[in-house]
Amino acid sequence: MKITRLALPGPAPTPGDAARLCARLALLYEEGATAVVCDATAVTAPGLGAVEVLARLRLAARGRGAFTVTGAGPALRALLDLVGLVELLGQPEQREPPVGVEEGVEPGDPPA
Repeated sequence: MKITRLALPGPAPTPGDAARLCARLALLYEEGATAVVCDATAVTAPGLGAVEVLARLRLAARGRGAFTVTGAGPALRALLDLVGLVELLGQPEQREPPVGVEEGVEPGDPPA
């Protein structure tokens, strides 16, 4: 397995960075990478531009190999969790149970 790193620009990637980074990502896979680790350490002031860049990178990686993000600070982690991309950090997405489904019932609990 050939793992390659791709660094995001900081302090805040913009949607304008997405095309260049997606082209670089495609080249890494063409050169034989089977997994790309995206280093987000430099992203210290994340916004929706950073989320867009990561979402586009995720789409560009689909079907080519593994793609994960490392070095994400608390603000970027929170944004990725908010928009449903937390799995990029190697964490499963936490979802609410479907409406009307109870996780557990104790004897004596009133019916819902």
